[in-house]
Amino acid sequence: MKALSIAATGMSAQQLNLEVIANNIANINTTGFKRARAEFSDLLYQTERMQGVPSRANQAIVPEGANVGLGVKAAAVRNLHIQGPLTNTDNKLDVALVGKGWFVIDGADGEPIYTRAGSFNTNATGQLVTTQGYTVSPNIVIPDDALEVVINKSGQIYARIDGQTELQELGQLTLANFANEAGLDPIGDNLFRETAASGAAIQGVPGDPGFATIEQGYLESSNVDPVKEITELISAQRAYEMNSKVIRAADEMAATVTQSIR
Repeated sequence: MKALSIAATGMSAQQLNLEVIANNIANINTTGFKRARAEFSDLLYQTERMQGVPSRANQAIVPEGANVGLGVKAAAVRNLHIQGPLTNTDNKLDVALVGKGWFVIDGADGEPIYTRAGSFNTNATGQLVTTQGYTVSPNIVIPDDALEVVINKSGQIYARIDGQTELQELGQLTLANFANEAGLDPIGDNLFRETAASGAAIQGVPGDPGFATIEQGYLESSNVDPVKEITELISAQRAYEMNSKVIRAADEMAATVTQSIR
């Protein structure tokens, strides 16, 4: 009975859907996190009767066929790169992006990686780094005697040095854009890697056309909506239950046939 296997694919799909929703909820307070959405597509169809063929002796064309679907499969888990709300931290090294763009980070092997989480800090030599210790590209060093750090909307970084009246420029933050942000490969720690699907990184500076601006003293919060996730959770749970009821009904129907044969 095909209903058993069809309903099983539905239960498997809703299990994946539940796992995606669970990860969204788990990261509800993760800086720069982008919620994901499971997307599905139907499986192949089994043709019981072909449409568009003569019914008999070439006299009449069958207008509709009989095609029975064989279930559902996961097509993609899409990350929705939508702007998250900004949270004021009053930390001068916290920066948030308003608009499209990614901070460029030097990975452990020198490969550029990308993040929306602007919770930066300095290491022992004064280099601007992420919370995991990766250096921000281009390399920016904040002097030990800096009294204040100022980052403007264009990503220019200045320091007020003890004994000097003028601000000293330290460097310029650069951003990257991608033709297909959904094609980026998430590698954990709020970091993403370029792939063939995302396209090559397009470099620019904050405030350029198509690039985000910088807000100092803020962090971009997760774009997960708790109400929406709970709604999706209930929907996934009900869909899972409905598929399990289909399996139960198909099993009872098969048992009826078996008892009739006996």
